Amino acid sequence: MTDKSLSNWVALSDKMLVGQIGAFVRHHRLEQNKTQNTLAHEAGISRSTLSLLERGETVTLATLIQVLRVLDQLQVMDAFVVEQRISPLMMAKIQKEKRQRARGKQGGDTTKHDW
Repeated sequence: MTDKSLSNWVALSDKMLVGQIGAFVRHHRLEQNKTQNTLAHEAGISRSTLSLLERGETVTLATLIQVLRVLDQLQVMDAFVVEQRISPLMMAKIQKEKRQRARGKQGGDTTKHDW
């Protein structure tokens, strides 16, 4: 189910998006040759809940995560990783606060050298 033909996710309705998720789950379940009963038991959910998920009906997010974990498909969570980014203004402020040159010793040196 790696077909990129539906890459315009914004254009899809919520129902179609949920249907895509259900198709993804069903595809990977069948690819692993698991029955709905087997997958549901391994995920700790009822078979009817799994059937709802595969048909694109409403299920909880926790249910989806349990099923993805059993199917070894948690890599889809990579899409939800939030990277810390520094704004250009904050970067400029940090650069401005960096030391630009070294200072000599404060207070002077009281030892005299005969060089």
